[in-house]
Amino acid sequence: MQRAEVDYVVVGGGTAGCVLANRLSADGRHSVLLLEAGPRDSSPWIHLPIGYGKTMFHKTLNWGFYTEAEPAMAGRKIYWPRGRTLGGSSSINGLIFVRGQAEDYDHWAELGNAGWSWDDVLPYFIRSEHNSRGAGPAHGGDGPLWCSDIEHKHELIEGIIDGARELGVPRTADFNGGDQEGVGYYQLFTRKGWRCSTAVAYLDPARGRPNLRIEVEAQATGLILDGRRAVGVRYRQGGEIREVRARREVVLAAGALQSPQLLLLSGIGPAGALAAQGIEVRHDLPGVGENLQDHLQIRLMYKVAKPITTNDELATLHGKAKIGLQWLLTRSGPLAVGINQGGLFTRVMPGPGTPDVQFHFATLSADMAGAKPHAWSGCTFSVCQLRPESRGTVTLRNADPFEAPVMRANYLATETDRQCTVEGIKFARRLAATKALSGLISEEHRPGRDIQGDDALLSFARETGATIFHPSGTCKMGNDDMAVTDARLRVHGIANLRVVDCSIMPTLISGNTSAPVVMIAEKASDMILADARARTDGQPVQVSSQAPGRPALAEAHH
Repeated sequence: MQRAEVDYVVVGGGTAGCVLANRLSADGRHSVLLLEAGPRDSSPWIHLPIGYGKTMFHKTLNWGFYTEAEPAMAGRKIYWPRGRTLGGSSSINGLIFVRGQAEDYDHWAELGNAGWSWDDVLPYFIRSEHNSRGAGPAHGGDGPLWCSDIEHKHELIEGIIDGARELGVPRTADFNGGDQEGVGYYQLFTRKGWRCSTAVAYLDPARGRPNLRIEVEAQATGLILDGRRAVGVRYRQGGEIREVRARREVVLAAGALQSPQLLLLSGIGPAGALAAQGIEVRHDLPGVGENLQDHLQIRLMYKVAKPITTNDELATLHGKAKIGLQWLLTRSGPLAVGINQGGLFTRVMPGPGTPDVQFHFATLSADMAGAKPHAWSGCTFSVCQLRPESRGTVTLRNADPFEAPVMRANYLATETDRQCTVEGIKFARRLAATKALSGLISEEHRPGRDIQGDDALLSFARETGATIFHPSGTCKMGNDDMAVTDARLRVHGIANLRVVDCSIMPTLISGNTSAPVVMIAEKASDMILADARARTDGQPVQVSSQAPGRPALAEAHH
Protein backbone atom coordinates (compact mmCIF):
# COMPACT_ATOMS: atom_id res chain seq x y z
CA MET A 1 0.00 0.00 0.00
CA GLN A 2 3.00 2.33 0.05
CA ARG A 3 3.04 2.54 -3.74
CA ALA A 4 0.87 5.28 -5.23
CA GLU A 5 -1.45 2.87 -7.02
CA VAL A 6 -4.55 1.13 -5.71
CA ASP A 7 -7.67 -0.47 -7.13
CA TYR A 8 -10.11 2.14 -5.79
CA VAL A 9 -9.58 5.73 -4.71
CA VAL A 10 -12.45 7.10 -2.61
CA VAL A 11 -12.39 10.90 -2.41
CA GLY A 12 -14.01 12.08 0.81
CA GLY A 13 -14.00 10.26 4.14
CA GLY A 14 -17.48 11.45 5.05
CA THR A 15 -20.87 9.81 5.45
CA ALA A 16 -20.65 7.89 2.16
CA GLY A 17 -16.87 7.51 1.97
CA CYS A 18 -16.58 5.55 5.21
CA VAL A 19 -19.23 3.10 4.02
CA LEU A 20 -17.45 2.67 0.68
CA ALA A 21 -14.06 2.17 2.32
CA ASN A 22 -15.45 -0.66 4.45
CA ARG A 23 -17.47 -2.44 1.80
CA LEU A 24 -14.95 -2.21 -1.05
CA SER A 25 -12.11 -3.53 1.12
CA ALA A 26 -14.13 -6.20 2.97
CA ASP A 27 -13.26 -9.31 0.98
CA GLY A 28 -9.55 -8.49 0.81
CA ARG A 29 -9.40 -8.70 -2.98
CA HIS A 30 -9.19 -4.97 -3.68
CA SER A 31 -6.88 -2.26 -2.38
CA VAL A 32 -8.63 0.94 -1.34
CA LEU A 33 -7.34 4.42 -0.54
CA LEU A 34 -9.64 6.78 1.37
CA LEU A 35 -8.73 10.47 1.11
CA GLU A 36 -10.16 12.87 3.71
CA ALA A 37 -9.36 16.59 3.67
CA GLY A 38 -9.94 17.02 7.40
CA PRO A 39 -8.33 15.49 10.48
CA ARG A 40 -9.18 12.29 12.33
CA ASP A 41 -12.41 12.26 14.31
CA SER A 42 -10.64 12.48 17.66
CA SER A 43 -12.42 15.52 19.13
CA PRO A 44 -14.63 14.60 22.12
CA TRP A 45 -17.24 17.05 20.82
CA ILE A 46 -17.78 14.77 17.83
CA HIS A 47 -18.60 11.75 19.94
CA LEU A 48 -20.78 13.42 22.58
CA PRO A 49 -24.24 13.76 20.98
CA ILE A 50 -24.89 17.28 22.23
CA GLY A 51 -21.45 18.31 20.99
CA TYR A 52 -22.66 19.46 17.60
CA GLY A 53 -23.37 22.79 19.23
CA LYS A 54 -19.58 23.04 19.53
CA THR A 55 -18.76 21.71 16.04
CA MET A 56 -21.33 23.91 14.26
CA PHE A 57 -18.74 26.65 13.78
CA HIS A 58 -15.54 24.68 14.43
CA LYS A 59 -12.70 26.06 12.29
CA THR A 60 -11.07 22.67 11.69
CA LEU A 61 -13.91 20.13 11.77
CA ASN A 62 -16.29 22.18 9.63
CA TRP A 63 -15.87 23.63 6.14
CA GLY A 64 -17.99 26.61 7.24
CA PHE A 65 -19.33 27.49 3.80
CA TYR A 66 -21.55 30.45 2.97
CA THR A 67 -23.89 30.86 0.05
CA GLU A 68 -23.76 33.96 -2.08
CA ALA A 69 -26.08 36.75 -1.00
CA GLU A 70 -29.57 35.33 -1.54
CA PRO A 71 -31.92 37.92 -3.08
CA ALA A 72 -35.02 36.15 -1.79
CA MET A 73 -33.54 35.89 1.72
CA ALA A 74 -33.17 39.60 2.44
CA GLY A 75 -29.79 39.65 0.68
CA ARG A 76 -28.22 37.45 3.36
CA LYS A 77 -25.40 34.95 2.91
CA ILE A 78 -26.62 31.70 4.48
CA TYR A 79 -24.16 29.70 6.58
CA TRP A 80 -23.77 26.11 5.39
CA PRO A 81 -21.84 23.89 7.82
CA ARG A 82 -20.36 20.70 6.34
CA GLY A 83 -18.29 18.07 8.13
CA ARG A 84 -14.54 18.16 7.58
CA THR A 85 -13.30 15.08 9.42
CA LEU A 86 -13.61 11.33 9.19
CA GLY A 87 -17.32 10.64 9.16
CA GLY A 88 -17.95 13.98 7.47
CA SER A 89 -21.31 15.48 8.29
CA SER A 90 -22.33 12.27 10.10
CA SER A 91 -19.75 13.35 12.71
CA ILE A 92 -21.27 16.79 13.28
CA ASN A 93 -24.95 16.53 12.35
CA GLY A 94 -28.10 16.45 14.47
CA LEU A 95 -28.16 12.61 14.60
CA ILE A 96 -31.71 12.27 13.24
CA PHE A 97 -32.64 8.91 11.71
CA VAL A 98 -35.09 9.51 8.85
CA ARG A 99 -35.20 7.64 5.54
CA GLY A 100 -37.71 9.76 3.66
CA GLN A 101 -40.89 8.53 2.02
CA ALA A 102 -41.27 5.44 -0.15
CA GLU A 103 -42.74 7.72 -2.81
CA ASP A 104 -39.45 9.67 -2.99
CA TYR A 105 -37.57 6.63 -4.25
CA ASP A 106 -40.40 5.42 -6.48
CA HIS A 107 -40.22 8.86 -8.11
CA TRP A 108 -36.49 8.38 -8.74
CA ALA A 109 -37.30 5.14 -10.55
CA GLU A 110 -40.10 6.84 -12.51
CA LEU A 111 -37.54 9.38 -13.72
CA GLY A 112 -35.68 6.52 -15.42
CA ASN A 113 -33.36 5.35 -12.66
CA ALA A 114 -33.77 1.59 -12.71
CA GLY A 115 -33.09 -0.09 -9.38
CA TRP A 116 -33.89 2.91 -7.16
CA SER A 117 -37.54 2.31 -6.23
CA TRP A 118 -38.47 1.90 -2.57
CA ASP A 119 -38.54 -1.87 -2.89
CA ASP A 120 -35.06 -1.73 -4.41
CA VAL A 121 -33.47 0.45 -1.74
CA LEU A 122 -35.19 -0.86 1.40
CA PRO A 123 -32.85 -3.88 1.72
CA TYR A 124 -29.89 -1.50 1.82
CA PHE A 125 -31.48 0.60 4.54
CA ILE A 126 -32.03 -2.62 6.48
CA ARG A 127 -28.49 -3.90 5.85
CA SER A 128 -26.96 -0.72 7.27
CA GLU A 129 -29.09 -0.60 10.41
CA HIS A 130 -28.65 -1.83 13.96
CA ASN A 131 -31.89 -0.68 15.53
CA SER A 132 -32.08 -0.68 19.31
CA ARG A 133 -35.56 -2.22 18.98
CA GLY A 134 -34.20 -5.21 17.08
CA ALA A 135 -34.87 -6.47 13.57
CA GLY A 136 -38.24 -6.39 11.87
CA PRO A 137 -39.78 -6.37 8.38
CA ALA A 138 -38.62 -2.79 7.80
CA HIS A 139 -35.62 -2.59 10.15
CA GLY A 140 -32.25 -4.17 10.65
CA GLY A 141 -30.95 -5.54 13.92
CA ASP A 142 -27.36 -6.45 13.11
CA GLY A 143 -26.05 -3.72 10.79
CA PRO A 144 -23.13 -1.47 11.68
CA LEU A 145 -25.04 1.82 12.06
CA TRP A 146 -26.84 2.12 15.39
CA CYS A 147 -30.25 3.81 15.60
CA SER A 148 -31.45 4.21 19.17
CA ASP A 149 -34.60 5.33 20.95
CA ILE A 150 -34.70 8.34 23.24
CA GLU A 151 -35.36 6.46 26.46
CA HIS A 152 -36.68 9.19 28.71
CA LYS A 153 -39.87 11.05 27.80
CA HIS A 154 -39.86 14.82 28.15
CA GLU A 155 -42.83 16.77 29.52
CA LEU A 156 -42.58 19.42 26.80
CA ILE A 157 -42.31 16.91 23.94
CA GLU A 158 -45.23 14.98 25.38
CA GLY A 159 -47.24 18.22 25.42
CA ILE A 160 -46.33 18.88 21.78
CA ILE A 161 -47.40 15.36 20.84
CA ASP A 162 -50.74 15.82 22.59
CA GLY A 163 -51.19 19.21 20.93
CA ALA A 164 -50.50 17.75 17.48
CA ARG A 165 -53.09 15.07 18.12
CA GLU A 166 -55.62 17.84 18.78
CA LEU A 167 -54.86 19.02 15.24
CA GLY A 168 -55.40 15.56 13.79
CA VAL A 169 -51.81 14.36 13.54
CA PRO A 170 -51.51 10.81 14.90
CA ARG A 171 -48.83 9.77 17.36
CA THR A 172 -46.27 7.45 15.82
CA ALA A 173 -43.38 5.42 17.22
CA ASP A 174 -41.65 5.08 13.85
CA PHE A 175 -41.18 7.69 11.13
CA ASN A 176 -39.46 5.02 9.03
CA GLY A 177 -42.02 2.25 9.12
CA GLY A 178 -43.79 2.93 5.84
CA ASP A 179 -46.19 5.78 6.63
CA GLN A 180 -44.25 8.91 7.55
CA GLU A 181 -47.17 11.01 8.80
CA GLY A 182 -47.24 11.48 12.54
CA VAL A 183 -45.74 13.07 15.63
CA GLY A 184 -43.39 11.48 18.12
CA TYR A 185 -39.78 11.08 19.18
CA TYR A 186 -37.00 10.74 16.66
CA GLN A 187 -34.63 7.82 16.75
CA LEU A 188 -31.01 8.95 16.79
CA PHE A 189 -27.72 7.70 15.38
CA THR A 190 -26.36 6.90 18.83
CA ARG A 191 -25.08 3.84 20.63
CA LYS A 192 -25.21 3.73 24.41
CA GLY A 193 -25.02 7.49 24.76
CA TRP A 194 -22.35 8.07 22.11
CA ARG A 195 -22.69 9.36 18.54
CA CYS A 196 -22.58 6.59 15.94
CA SER A 197 -21.10 8.27 12.86
CA THR A 198 -20.19 6.29 9.76
CA ALA A 199 -16.56 6.60 10.86
CA VAL A 200 -17.44 4.77 14.07
CA ALA A 201 -19.85 2.31 12.44
CA TYR A 202 -17.98 1.46 9.25
CA LEU A 203 -14.41 2.74 9.33
CA ASP A 204 -13.29 1.76 12.83
CA PRO A 205 -13.92 -1.98 12.28
CA ALA A 206 -11.98 -1.85 9.00
CA ARG A 207 -8.94 0.17 10.06
CA GLY A 208 -6.67 -2.85 10.53
CA ARG A 209 -7.15 -4.26 7.04
CA PRO A 210 -3.88 -4.36 5.09
CA ASN A 211 -5.69 -3.51 1.86
CA LEU A 212 -7.24 -0.28 3.23
CA ARG A 213 -5.25 2.91 3.56
CA ILE A 214 -6.77 5.99 5.21
CA GLU A 215 -5.15 9.36 4.57
CA VAL A 216 -6.34 12.40 6.54
CA GLU A 217 -5.57 16.07 5.93
CA ALA A 218 -5.37 15.06 2.28
CA GLN A 219 -7.47 17.39 0.13
CA ALA A 220 -8.17 16.34 -3.45
CA THR A 221 -7.36 19.03 -6.01
CA GLY A 222 -8.51 17.28 -9.19
CA LEU A 223 -8.85 14.11 -11.20
CA ILE A 224 -6.17 12.60 -13.42
CA LEU A 225 -7.72 11.79 -16.78
CA ASP A 226 -6.46 9.73 -19.70
CA GLY A 227 -8.75 10.92 -22.44
CA ARG A 228 -12.26 10.07 -21.27
CA ARG A 229 -11.07 7.75 -18.51
CA ALA A 230 -10.37 8.58 -14.86
CA VAL A 231 -7.04 7.06 -13.85
CA GLY A 232 -6.22 8.81 -10.57
CA VAL A 233 -6.45 11.75 -8.19
CA ARG A 234 -4.20 14.64 -7.24
CA TYR A 235 -4.30 15.76 -3.64
CA ARG A 236 -2.44 18.01 -1.22
CA GLN A 237 -1.07 16.60 1.98
CA GLY A 238 1.57 18.07 4.25
CA GLY A 239 2.12 21.00 1.90
CA GLU A 240 2.89 18.70 -1.06
CA ILE A 241 0.85 17.84 -4.14
CA ARG A 242 0.71 14.07 -4.52
CA GLU A 243 -0.81 11.68 -6.99
CA VAL A 244 -2.41 8.27 -6.68
CA ARG A 245 -3.45 6.05 -9.55
CA ALA A 246 -6.63 3.96 -9.58
CA ARG A 247 -6.45 0.67 -11.41
CA ARG A 248 -10.21 0.22 -11.34
CA GLU A 249 -12.18 3.32 -10.34
CA VAL A 250 -12.17 6.73 -8.75
CA VAL A 251 -15.21 7.29 -6.55
CA LEU A 252 -16.16 10.86 -5.61
CA ALA A 253 -17.86 10.99 -2.21
CA ALA A 254 -17.06 14.61 -1.35
CA GLY A 255 -20.65 15.77 -0.96
CA ALA A 256 -23.11 17.85 -2.94
CA LEU A 257 -20.86 20.91 -2.88
CA GLN A 258 -17.39 19.50 -3.46
CA SER A 259 -18.03 16.53 -5.75
CA PRO A 260 -19.28 18.89 -8.49
CA GLN A 261 -16.44 21.28 -7.65
CA LEU A 262 -13.87 18.52 -8.27
CA LEU A 263 -15.52 17.58 -11.55
CA LEU A 264 -15.46 21.21 -12.68
CA LEU A 265 -11.83 21.67 -11.62
CA SER A 266 -11.00 18.59 -13.69
CA GLY A 267 -12.62 19.96 -16.85
CA ILE A 268 -15.88 17.99 -16.57
CA GLY A 269 -18.91 20.25 -16.71
CA PRO A 270 -20.57 22.99 -18.78
CA ALA A 271 -18.07 23.85 -21.51
CA GLY A 272 -18.80 27.58 -21.53
CA ALA A 273 -18.41 27.98 -17.77
CA LEU A 274 -15.16 25.98 -17.75
CA ALA A 275 -13.67 27.96 -20.61
CA ALA A 276 -14.56 31.21 -18.83
CA GLN A 277 -12.41 30.05 -15.90
CA GLY A 278 -9.52 29.11 -18.18
CA ILE A 279 -10.02 25.39 -17.50
CA GLU A 280 -9.45 22.94 -20.36
CA VAL A 281 -12.72 21.28 -21.27
CA ARG A 282 -12.22 17.52 -21.00
CA HIS A 283 -15.91 16.62 -21.23
CA ASP A 284 -18.89 18.92 -21.79
CA LEU A 285 -21.41 17.81 -19.15
CA PRO A 286 -23.86 20.68 -18.61
CA GLY A 287 -25.60 19.30 -15.51
CA VAL A 288 -22.58 19.40 -13.20
CA GLY A 289 -23.39 21.79 -10.35
CA GLU A 290 -26.98 22.35 -11.44
CA ASN A 291 -30.17 21.10 -9.70
CA LEU A 292 -29.03 22.17 -6.20
CA GLN A 293 -31.79 21.61 -3.63
CA ASP A 294 -31.90 22.19 0.12
CA HIS A 295 -34.35 22.23 3.00
CA LEU A 296 -34.96 25.75 4.33
CA GLN A 297 -35.83 25.77 8.03
CA ILE A 298 -37.88 28.45 9.73
CA ARG A 299 -37.38 28.52 13.49
CA LEU A 300 -40.17 29.72 15.80
CA MET A 301 -39.24 30.15 19.45
CA TYR A 302 -41.41 30.09 22.53
CA LYS A 303 -40.95 30.92 26.18
CA VAL A 304 -41.85 27.97 28.39
CA ALA A 305 -43.84 28.41 31.59
CA LYS A 306 -41.88 25.79 33.54
CA PRO A 307 -38.12 25.46 34.13
CA ILE A 308 -37.97 22.13 32.28
CA THR A 309 -35.95 23.04 29.19
CA THR A 310 -32.33 22.47 28.25
CA ASN A 311 -31.90 26.25 28.60
CA ASP A 312 -32.57 25.80 32.31
CA GLU A 313 -30.23 22.83 32.66
CA LEU A 314 -27.36 24.73 31.01
CA ALA A 315 -28.00 27.99 32.87
CA THR A 316 -26.20 27.09 36.11
CA LEU A 317 -23.14 25.16 37.21
CA HIS A 318 -25.41 22.92 39.25
CA GLY A 319 -27.55 22.16 36.21
CA LYS A 320 -24.52 21.43 34.06
CA ALA A 321 -23.08 19.17 36.72
CA LYS A 322 -26.38 17.32 37.01
CA ILE A 323 -26.69 16.52 33.31
CA GLY A 324 -22.99 15.66 33.16
CA LEU A 325 -23.40 13.21 36.02
CA GLN A 326 -26.52 11.77 34.39
CA TRP A 327 -24.56 11.03 31.22
CA LEU A 328 -21.57 9.61 33.10
CA LEU A 329 -23.69 7.27 35.22
CA THR A 330 -26.44 6.23 32.79
CA ARG A 331 -25.38 7.52 29.34
CA SER A 332 -28.69 9.36 29.15
CA GLY A 333 -30.09 12.85 29.46
CA PRO A 334 -29.50 15.97 27.32
CA LEU A 335 -25.86 15.14 26.58
CA ALA A 336 -26.91 11.81 25.07
CA VAL A 337 -29.74 13.03 22.84
CA GLY A 338 -28.53 16.33 21.46
CA ILE A 339 -31.05 19.10 20.95
CA ASN A 340 -33.92 17.95 18.71
CA GLN A 341 -35.97 15.21 20.33
CA GLY A 342 -39.43 15.46 18.81
CA GLY A 343 -40.52 15.30 15.19
CA LEU A 344 -43.67 15.79 13.16
CA PHE A 345 -44.57 15.15 9.53
CA THR A 346 -47.85 16.47 8.15
CA ARG A 347 -49.45 18.09 5.14
CA VAL A 348 -50.22 21.82 5.15
CA MET A 349 -50.93 22.44 1.46
CA PRO A 350 -54.34 21.68 -0.09
CA GLY A 351 -55.01 18.51 -2.05
CA PRO A 352 -54.05 14.86 -1.63
CA GLY A 353 -50.55 13.60 -1.10
CA THR A 354 -47.93 12.71 1.46
CA PRO A 355 -46.61 15.00 4.24
CA ASP A 356 -45.06 18.15 2.82
CA VAL A 357 -43.51 19.66 5.97
CA GLN A 358 -41.29 18.36 8.74
CA PHE A 359 -40.82 19.73 12.26
CA HIS A 360 -37.88 19.39 14.61
CA PHE A 361 -38.81 20.21 18.22
CA ALA A 362 -35.98 21.29 20.47
CA THR A 363 -36.17 21.71 24.24
CA LEU A 364 -33.75 24.61 23.79
CA SER A 365 -33.82 28.06 22.20
CA ALA A 366 -31.01 30.29 20.95
CA ASP A 367 -30.66 33.13 18.47
CA MET A 368 -29.17 30.72 15.94
CA ALA A 369 -28.17 27.06 15.73
CA GLY A 370 -25.08 26.46 17.84
CA ALA A 371 -25.36 29.79 19.68
CA LYS A 372 -25.61 30.29 23.45
CA PRO A 373 -29.08 29.34 24.79
CA HIS A 374 -31.40 32.09 25.92
CA ALA A 375 -31.40 33.02 29.59
CA TRP A 376 -35.06 32.05 29.94
CA SER A 377 -36.88 28.73 29.64
CA GLY A 378 -37.36 28.20 25.94
CA CYS A 379 -38.05 25.81 23.08
CA THR A 380 -37.85 25.86 19.29
CA PHE A 381 -40.30 24.70 16.63
CA SER A 382 -38.31 24.32 13.40
CA VAL A 383 -40.35 23.69 10.24
CA CYS A 384 -39.17 22.97 6.71
CA GLN A 385 -40.85 22.25 3.38
CA LEU A 386 -39.93 18.70 2.43
CA ARG A 387 -39.85 18.84 -1.37
CA PRO A 388 -38.89 22.34 -2.53
CA GLU A 389 -39.33 23.24 -6.18
CA SER A 390 -36.58 25.87 -6.08
CA ARG A 391 -33.28 24.97 -7.69
CA GLY A 392 -29.85 26.51 -7.20
CA THR A 393 -26.32 26.00 -8.49
CA VAL A 394 -22.76 25.19 -7.44
CA THR A 395 -20.10 26.79 -9.64
CA LEU A 396 -16.42 27.65 -9.45
CA ARG A 397 -15.23 30.96 -8.08
CA ASN A 398 -11.97 30.41 -9.91
CA ALA A 399 -9.61 27.56 -10.83
CA ASP A 400 -8.08 27.44 -7.33
CA PRO A 401 -9.04 24.08 -5.75
CA PHE A 402 -8.64 25.53 -2.26
CA GLU A 403 -11.27 28.24 -2.80
CA ALA A 404 -14.79 27.42 -1.70
CA PRO A 405 -17.21 26.95 -4.59
CA VAL A 406 -19.89 29.51 -5.38
CA MET A 407 -23.18 28.33 -3.88
CA ARG A 408 -26.51 29.85 -4.82
CA ALA A 409 -29.40 28.14 -3.04
CA ASN A 410 -32.13 30.23 -4.71
CA TYR A 411 -34.49 29.58 -1.81
CA LEU A 412 -38.20 30.47 -2.12
CA ALA A 413 -37.97 30.92 -5.89
CA THR A 414 -41.41 29.44 -6.59
CA GLU A 415 -44.89 30.32 -5.42
CA THR A 416 -45.43 26.78 -4.09
CA ASP A 417 -42.33 27.04 -1.92
CA ARG A 418 -43.42 30.41 -0.55
CA GLN A 419 -46.95 29.22 0.20
CA CYS A 420 -45.81 25.99 1.85
CA THR A 421 -43.34 27.88 4.04
CA VAL A 422 -46.01 30.32 5.22
CA GLU A 423 -48.49 27.49 5.85
CA GLY A 424 -45.84 25.63 7.86
CA ILE A 425 -45.38 28.67 10.10
CA LYS A 426 -49.14 28.99 10.55
CA PHE A 427 -49.39 25.32 11.51
CA ALA A 428 -46.65 25.83 14.10
CA ARG A 429 -48.66 28.66 15.62
CA ARG A 430 -51.83 26.57 15.73
CA LEU A 431 -49.88 23.83 17.47
CA ALA A 432 -48.47 26.23 20.06
CA ALA A 433 -52.01 27.46 20.77
CA THR A 434 -53.48 24.02 21.47
CA LYS A 435 -55.05 23.18 24.80
CA ALA A 436 -52.35 20.60 25.53
CA LEU A 437 -49.67 23.32 25.44
CA SER A 438 -51.64 26.03 27.24
CA GLY A 439 -49.89 25.34 30.54
CA LEU A 440 -46.45 24.94 29.01
CA ILE A 441 -46.00 27.70 26.45
CA SER A 442 -46.33 31.19 27.85
CA GLU A 443 -45.28 33.49 24.98
CA GLU A 444 -44.15 33.50 21.36
CA HIS A 445 -40.68 35.01 21.30
CA ARG A 446 -40.10 34.73 17.55
CA PRO A 447 -41.57 35.87 15.23
CA GLY A 448 -43.71 37.53 17.93
CA ARG A 449 -47.39 38.43 18.14
CA ASP A 450 -46.94 41.60 16.05
CA ILE A 451 -46.05 39.56 12.97
CA GLN A 452 -49.40 38.73 11.38
CA GLY A 453 -50.62 37.99 7.86
CA ASP A 454 -49.09 35.94 5.08
CA ASP A 455 -46.90 38.74 3.73
CA ALA A 456 -45.42 39.43 7.16
CA LEU A 457 -44.80 35.74 7.79
CA LEU A 458 -43.07 35.38 4.41
CA SER A 459 -40.89 38.37 5.25
CA PHE A 460 -40.03 36.70 8.56
CA ALA A 461 -39.01 33.56 6.68
CA ARG A 462 -36.84 35.58 4.31
CA GLU A 463 -35.16 37.50 7.14
CA THR A 464 -34.49 34.57 9.49
CA GLY A 465 -34.65 31.30 7.51
CA ALA A 466 -31.58 29.10 7.36
CA THR A 467 -30.44 25.77 6.00
CA ILE A 468 -31.29 22.59 7.82
CA PHE A 469 -28.11 21.17 6.28
CA HIS A 470 -29.37 19.02 3.37
CA PRO A 471 -27.83 20.35 0.11
CA SER A 472 -28.32 17.74 -2.61
CA GLY A 473 -28.82 17.08 -6.30
CA THR A 474 -25.80 18.68 -8.00
CA CYS A 475 -24.64 15.53 -9.86
CA LYS A 476 -28.05 14.02 -10.38
CA MET A 477 -28.51 10.55 -11.74
CA GLY A 478 -30.67 10.08 -14.78
CA ASN A 479 -30.67 9.88 -18.54
CA ASP A 480 -31.79 13.37 -19.54
CA ASP A 481 -29.55 16.12 -20.90
CA MET A 482 -28.81 17.50 -17.43
CA ALA A 483 -28.01 14.19 -15.73
CA VAL A 484 -24.44 13.72 -14.52
CA THR A 485 -24.49 10.03 -13.56
CA ASP A 486 -26.40 7.00 -14.73
CA ALA A 487 -28.40 4.70 -12.48
CA ARG A 488 -25.18 2.90 -11.49
CA LEU A 489 -23.76 6.30 -10.45
CA ARG A 490 -21.17 6.26 -13.26
CA VAL A 491 -20.38 9.72 -14.61
CA HIS A 492 -21.79 10.04 -18.12
CA GLY A 493 -19.04 10.01 -20.72
CA ILE A 494 -16.12 9.29 -18.35
CA ALA A 495 -15.01 5.72 -17.71
CA ASN A 496 -14.00 4.45 -14.25
CA LEU A 497 -15.54 7.42 -12.42
CA ARG A 498 -18.55 7.44 -10.09
CA VAL A 499 -20.21 9.87 -7.70
CA VAL A 500 -21.63 8.43 -4.48
CA ASP A 501 -23.16 11.02 -2.13
CA CYS A 502 -26.13 13.40 -1.78
CA SER A 503 -25.35 15.03 -5.09
CA ILE A 504 -26.74 12.08 -7.09
CA MET A 505 -30.30 12.61 -5.78
CA PRO A 506 -32.44 13.76 -8.72
CA THR A 507 -34.94 15.14 -6.22
CA LEU A 508 -34.44 15.81 -2.52
CA ILE A 509 -35.90 13.17 -0.22
CA SER A 510 -38.57 14.03 2.34
CA GLY A 511 -36.46 14.37 5.48
CA ASN A 512 -32.95 14.28 6.88
CA THR A 513 -30.36 13.03 4.42
CA SER A 514 -27.81 11.06 6.48
CA ALA A 515 -29.56 7.66 6.39
CA PRO A 516 -30.30 7.96 2.64
CA VAL A 517 -26.63 8.70 1.92
CA VAL A 518 -25.61 5.57 3.85
CA MET A 519 -28.12 3.61 1.77
CA ILE A 520 -26.74 5.12 -1.45
CA ALA A 521 -23.21 4.12 -0.47
CA GLU A 522 -24.28 0.61 0.49
CA LYS A 523 -26.01 0.14 -2.86
CA ALA A 524 -23.13 1.74 -4.77
CA SER A 525 -20.66 -0.62 -3.12
CA ASP A 526 -22.60 -3.61 -4.40
CA MET A 527 -22.78 -2.11 -7.89
CA ILE A 528 -19.04 -1.34 -7.95
CA LEU A 529 -18.12 -4.85 -6.83
CA ALA A 530 -20.62 -6.43 -9.23
CA ASP A 531 -19.12 -4.47 -12.12
CA ALA A 532 -15.64 -5.54 -11.04
CA ARG A 533 -16.71 -9.18 -11.10
CA ALA A 534 -18.31 -8.73 -14.50
CA ARG A 535 -15.10 -7.28 -15.91
CA THR A 536 -13.08 -10.13 -14.42
CA ASP A 537 -15.46 -12.67 -15.93
CA GLY A 538 -15.49 -10.88 -19.26
CA GLN A 539 -19.23 -10.23 -19.01
CA PRO A 540 -20.89 -6.99 -20.15
CA VAL A 541 -21.88 -4.67 -17.31
CA GLN A 542 -25.63 -4.08 -17.35
CA VAL A 543 -27.95 -1.93 -15.30
CA SER A 544 -30.19 -4.14 -13.18
CA SER A 545 -33.54 -3.11 -11.81
CA GLN A 546 -33.66 -6.04 -9.43
CA ALA A 547 -33.71 -5.43 -5.71
CA PRO A 548 -30.80 -6.99 -3.84
CA GLY A 549 -31.28 -9.83 -1.44
CA ARG A 550 -30.34 -9.43 2.19
CA PRO A 551 -26.55 -9.30 1.62
CA ALA A 552 -24.21 -10.74 4.19
CA LEU A 553 -22.50 -8.09 6.26
CA ALA A 554 -18.87 -7.41 5.54
CA GLU A 555 -18.42 -6.28 9.13
CA ALA A 556 -20.52 -6.71 12.21
CA HIS A 557 -20.99 -3.78 14.56
CA HIS A 558 -18.40 -3.35 17.22
